[in-house]
Amino acid sequence: MAPLPNADLVQNSLQLYRYLLRCCKQLPEENIRQHYRHAIRQSFKVHADEDSPERIQQIIRRAIEDADWVMNKYKKQK
Repeated sequence: MAPLPNADLVQNSLQLYRYLLRCCKQLPEENIRQHYRHAIRQSFKVHADEDSPERIQQIIRRAIEDADWVMNKYKKQK
């Protein structure tokens, strides 16, 4: 179960970036949102030189799974 609808439509890094930032908007507190936005930006900088299509798809899948975990974590705390 993806945190937001249309996670299965994410095919490239720009779509992933936008998707993850939309997920951040749903987090409950501003300091939590800032933390995850910073983590997303840092992760994109680290993986910016990735050129293997298989590796990029693997990163996209993992990022969506991680976003799902984070969203579920904060839903339970409400």
